[in-house]
Amino acid sequence: MNQLMKFGLLSATIASSFSAVAKIEVYENDGLSFSADGLVNAFYSNSSIETTDAAGVGTDRDQSRVRMGFLPNNVGFNFSNQLSDMKIEMRSSFWVSINDTDNNRDASPADLGTGSLIDVRQFYATVKADWGEVLIGKDFGLFNRANILNDELLLGFGQTSDFFGLVDGGNVSFGNISTGYTYPFPKAQVTYRSPEFNGFKIAVGLMDPNKVSSDSSEDLPRFEAELMYNSTFDNGSFKAWLSGVSQSSEVDGVEQDQSGVGYGANVKFAGIALTASGYSTKGLGHVAGLDQIVGPEVIETDGMLLQASYTLADHRFVMTYGRTEVENTNSDLDAEHENTGLAYFNTIRPGLTAVLEYNHTEANVTDSLVGEDNDTISIGAVVTF
Repeated sequence: MNQLMKFGLLSATIASSFSAVAKIEVYENDGLSFSADGLVNAFYSNSSIETTDAAGVGTDRDQSRVRMGFLPNNVGFNFSNQLSDMKIEMRSSFWVSINDTDNNRDASPADLGTGSLIDVRQFYATVKADWGEVLIGKDFGLFNRANILNDELLLGFGQTSDFFGLVDGGNVSFGNISTGYTYPFPKAQVTYRSPEFNGFKIAVGLMDPNKVSSDSSEDLPRFEAELMYNSTFDNGSFKAWLSGVSQSSEVDGVEQDQSGVGYGANVKFAGIALTASGYSTKGLGHVAGLDQIVGPEVIETDGMLLQASYTLADHRFVMTYGRTEVENTNSDLDAEHENTGLAYFNTIRPGLTAVLEYNHTEANVTDSLVGEDNDTISIGAVVTF
């Protein structure tokens, strides 16, 4: 399992890759437009970690880093063309890690120093008309997409469990991935989104399936779906969502089924926002909360996230608690990860946000008999355009 975790962390570009940013219109004429948007962030973080091994021996260490937060730095380009009653759009976005200063002192000299990760997470086109929208290309999945988009720590730092290698990792901090939701990994897909009807909107997608192993067989694509509901009332709004995922794999003649359901609700009024979300899966997302890592359905995962925030002018205050439990129903190999956090966001100017955050992360993993207590304080800034 530890090898899988390291592989997922190093090769899968772990990040929640969503940001609500303004965009710059580069060109617009006769229904034809081209725009760009971007995000840059950096945080100073200080982590104090205590771990306990199978023999009950405790160790502790403190670590300071200057690194990016939950969202990677990115730049995106958008094209659209209105053709009579049909609109064609394209988006490409590129995500860059700045966490490359000194992550592996045991490496050869040639591997030290800068080596910024550049990752393409969105490269798709959409066709829109009265009947809805069809997306073709690479984009984030639908399952648990709304859970992560509605995380109040989206522009912040979140959990940095040392068990997952996040304190010194070359990618991002984790927000509440593995402590409340799974990460809707970018996937090649064909997805249909319906028009809104009485506040409801549905999306269904055929995704490139995630393989259990190099020699596994997937006869059908991965299916994902999302149902959204939005409404407004005097000085407030309400939204709710439900998502699902299903795929099957065959390994050495044995069929393995993976499935999951995600859900949540958010209400805003008088500057207050309350969010509750959760999910449950079988054989999916059981390693570090990465939903592209699949396995047998005897591995069951459940997560929940509760958050409250208050916004006063340019100030936003956040309280958060999330937990994920992993259980193998064929053995006693279980794990529990949870995160409790406080955060303060100050919009200094439109497009410039200062962040101060504290997170307490705990991990208890029975297969390696590891216990972890991690206290992380981070302060940083986020610039968007």
